[in-house]
Amino acid sequence: MAASPWRSGTGDVVREFVDACHAEGLKAGLYLSPWDRNNPAYGDSPKYNDLYCDQLTELLTRYGPIAEVWFDGANGEGPNGRKQAYDWPRFFGLVRKLQPNAVMFSDAGPDVRWCGNEKGVAGDPNWSTMNPAAVPFPGVDAPGVTDALQHGDREGTVWRPAEVDVSIRPGWFYHPAEDEKVRTVDDLESLHFSSVGHNGKLLLNVPPTREGRLHSTDIARLAGFRARLTSLFEHDLARNARRTFSATGPRSAELTLDLPRAAGIGLARLEEDIAGGQNVARYTLYGAADREWKVLSRGSTIGYTKLDRFEPVSVRRVRLVVEDALAGGDGITIKLYGREQ
Repeated sequence: MAASPWRSGTGDVVREFVDACHAEGLKAGLYLSPWDRNNPAYGDSPKYNDLYCDQLTELLTRYGPIAEVWFDGANGEGPNGRKQAYDWPRFFGLVRKLQPNAVMFSDAGPDVRWCGNEKGVAGDPNWSTMNPAAVPFPGVDAPGVTDALQHGDREGTVWRPAEVDVSIRPGWFYHPAEDEKVRTVDDLESLHFSSVGHNGKLLLNVPPTREGRLHSTDIARLAGFRARLTSLFEHDLARNARRTFSATGPRSAELTLDLPRAAGIGLARLEEDIAGGQNVARYTLYGAADREWKVLSRGSTIGYTKLDRFEPVSVRRVRLVVEDALAGGDGITIKLYGREQ
């Protein structure tokens, strides 16, 4: 920043960002791309790795607690044609040392994994567990990597849930020509269902203008998005339901809700208590107005959130049949949305 006219060369954009987050009660996260191909040291792997660690050290020691450190695996050639070999174990170890409570994101985690695309879609099924050998380091290009990132691994040995990154605009940076191409509220709602609704975490990119502020169109769409989610999920019609759970086998179970009164529902939010891990591998959700049970939805994994939409139907009872699970099936919550009758 010393070479920039901004703040007469004395500005600290990271300090202003972190302070702005804290002023609003938000946790700050930082992204430091390793692909600084214009740096003269790029391609001299030991020298460049030292430089990158110095940059990380500055970011992780000057600004207080950092909640997430975001890496990518970008690794093209530098202007001199040399390829850089990143020292990922060293980078990860440095973060653990300087910010032990920070969550690290990359293709390979080690805490949160990329979902494998930038379209806003998490896999279905989507396990939060992974086989670490399937994606050994960020940027690896090998058969099966995309599938491993999209779906995780039922038999995975590490907890590495998927984070879904997508932009509210066509690209990652602000361009005035794209002011009419900001995602609509309907589109943002669809992103919520294909990310959060698939046991993923949504990272929605909203690029600032050159003035360092968010554009009014983006702000309006975010406000509309928030209002839409509030409208959809404000009233859980199952909040006072009588709950009956029974294990039907070592890997199967049933959970029945008796509602206080009939309700017209078209959306179910299923949740596992992930403090005990992720278990459900296949399920069917039924609803009944009287004695006849009808299928509302079928699915695979649930995780911390699975959102199922279906044709609106009047029900007095709802039953979730867990047909396959790693163990048991208890610890599941069902929330229902629509209207009371």
